Amino acid sequence: MQNSSAKVFDNLAITAEKNNIIRPEYYNMFNIKRGLRNSNGTGVKVGITKIADVQGYEFKDNKKIPIDGKLFYRGMKLTDIVNDFQRDGRHGYEECAYLLLFGELPTAKKLDEFNQLLDDWRYLPQSFTENMILKIPSKDIMNKLQSSVLALYSNDDNPDDISVKNLLMQSIKLIARFPTIISYGYQAKAHYFGKKSLFIHSPQRGIGTAENILFMIRPDNKYTKTEAAILDLCLVIHAEHGGGNNSAFTTHVVSSSGTDTYSAVAAAVGALKGPKHGGANVKVREMILDIKKNAVNWKDRGHLKDYLIKILRKEVFNKEGLIYGMGHAVYTKSDPRAVLLKKKALELAIEKDAMDEFNLYKNIEELTIEIFKELKGDDTLICANVDLYSGFVYEMLNIPQELYTPIFAAARLAGWCAHRIEQIVSDKKILRPAYEIVNIGNKYIPMNER
Repeated sequence: MQNSSAKVFDNLAITAEKNNIIRPEYYNMFNIKRGLRNSNGTGVKVGITKIADVQGYEFKDNKKIPIDGKLFYRGMKLTDIVNDFQRDGRHGYEECAYLLLFGELPTAKKLDEFNQLLDDWRYLPQSFTENMILKIPSKDIMNKLQSSVLALYSNDDNPDDISVKNLLMQSIKLIARFPTIISYGYQAKAHYFGKKSLFIHSPQRGIGTAENILFMIRPDNKYTKTEAAILDLCLVIHAEHGGGNNSAFTTHVVSSSGTDTYSAVAAAVGALKGPKHGGANVKVREMILDIKKNAVNWKDRGHLKDYLIKILRKEVFNKEGLIYGMGHAVYTKSDPRAVLLKKKALELAIEKDAMDEFNLYKNIEELTIEIFKELKGDDTLICANVDLYSGFVYEMLNIPQELYTPIFAAARLAGWCAHRIEQIVSDKKILRPAYEIVNIGNKYIPMNER
């Protein structure tokens, strides 16, 4: 951009910012629920769902009482679901996707049929890989995923049909194809922007979603049973998190307009990409790298605690004052996803001889809780959220950082599709909240008077 153009844009940016600032006192004046949150921190209820629920507190005598976190899929405890398939030594993601989509647990026969459908549709349409992914590589795989989803509209013979049968067909095809898209998107990025060899491995039948991801992103296709089991667990615990999370709510909002599946899912992908939502696990990884590089001795709890305090004081790292992977909008005493993942992460650390790294994450969790009690009082509650240990797990699996959020998207897609179907079947009204206007009365000024 030429200097004259740059100056014009600088001035335009200043003007735009100045004229878009809302005075903070207006929010209280008009009782605005900022972030769709009530004054007590609870979410504003805008709908009804049967898909999932998140519980981190309960009310007694109008007082908010912290409890151990619980996550329910279709009314069933996530911990019960996970404990069952782990006890049997089977993968659970496909079973959870079925549960979320259809509202009931599959029999062995129905699960086998569902898996066969997924295997039938894991391949991308003819020439899609070459034309959409390899010829137009992206530096950001989430954006490549989003554009690929929209492009799949053109490969659908009936893309705008919102009958339940067609919605299910579109949903299952997308669930099958997301791992392939993100794997090929990563390979294209690594090749065209990282100057690495290009590996395009065809998805395999009979191994499921988690194993296909590992198979397609690794040059040698190799992975261990423990690696596959823990990635499958990551997919299960990321599959859904209630209708109020940002990307699920986006799915409800966009679907309520009556638009097509591809537009709704692409919008959800865009929402998940943000660092305040699905991109948070990348922030955890960046924080860990900073600690390892700049802390005096990150293996020593005292030195680590000093550095964490500096992070909170906005003196180091990105100077935003946040310890990523700690705290949650709903969970207070514990995040059940983090509890499940931490247990499995320990197994992986033992297999990978990475106990020093595991202890770093464990110490961050324990020391942050300790620091918050010291700074804000013994009654202060903060817990590790799922992003803390998912960052560790992905690191141990040698999954590239740029794939962290796309894998989250591949998992969460089952929840998005379930919410979309529920919205279309049960709530025919378009979601349209109101905004308070605070500049009525501005007078139009003729051109020759400006």
